[in-house]
Amino acid sequence: MSDPLWISEQDVVSMMDMPQAIDALEKGLRAEARGEASNMVKTHAEWGTSSTLHAIGAVFPQAGFVGTKTWAHTEKGATPLLILFDSNTGQLKAIIEAFALGQLRTGSASGVATSRLATEDASEFAIIGTGKQAMPQLAAVVAVRPIKQIRVFGRDTARRNAFAERVSGEFGIETIPAATIDEAVRHVPIVTIVTRATQPIVNAKMLNRGTHINAVGAIVPSRAEVGADVLARSTAVVADSIPQAQKLSREMIEFFGPDPARWTNVTSLATLIASGRTRTSADDLTLFKSLGMGISDLSLGIELYQRASQRGLGRSLPHPQKVLPKLRAIQQTGA
Repeated sequence: MSDPLWISEQDVVSMMDMPQAIDALEKGLRAEARGEASNMVKTHAEWGTSSTLHAIGAVFPQAGFVGTKTWAHTEKGATPLLILFDSNTGQLKAIIEAFALGQLRTGSASGVATSRLATEDASEFAIIGTGKQAMPQLAAVVAVRPIKQIRVFGRDTARRNAFAERVSGEFGIETIPAATIDEAVRHVPIVTIVTRATQPIVNAKMLNRGTHINAVGAIVPSRAEVGADVLARSTAVVADSIPQAQKLSREMIEFFGPDPARWTNVTSLATLIASGRTRTSADDLTLFKSLGMGISDLSLGIELYQRASQRGLGRSLPHPQKVLPKLRAIQQTGA
């Protein structure tokens, strides 16, 4: 009976980079396509002006793991944790500090979608939003396409300029702060939107034929980033989890409506990977809607746990079954 591991943020970043995260996610998506993994649909509650409590999970019974991730997002921050269990015994395998893991899994999902749906020679990229998720989103696109110029838009001018300077320094790619969203996305073949917008901020008139969009920020019904005209022009609409899109994506709920037949036009990310579908000359806009799903978290979490076990990383925790005799003794003595 091995003790569970506590795997820290430092352990996570030491064991996995963005290309490795993309590989781990593709492996998990192929397992989903084969019927060897399934999601627990995300549940959430909101309070205050912008705070949200989330729970998400997945099962990989053939691999021997199940797990959940939970976090409370507040104006002052969040502390997400991924909890892995043995699918055969229910024993705790690991608790993984999941802030970096979350950035890697969200970025890697956009990387997987971009690798299939963006033009292969795309060399320009626009990112809308300069928050905590922006850098991993950018790193994912750079990992799968030969990007030579990046345009950045964020509402705060000083933050926008600082972000552009940081990107240029870290990636060695020309990075241009844009004064408006329209200026950022015009004539750019890849656009990632990662904001907390509550109304659509990108419309179809801004986008050239052949553009691929990653819509990442609007993960609860109170938010929206892309207009209905973007969905109307999209010849491929992909969601990491269609059931979660039906529950949480206001943009897609309002566009596709309650008719199940209309939702057949939406493809899951796992199906996209399994089908081998890539961009063709017939495609106009393509859209990837990212909401976050348990399969993504566990795909990376399982890989991290296995690496930590092999490399002797992580901190051992007392196994609950080893603690129980001590608890019973306390109860019997009344101490």
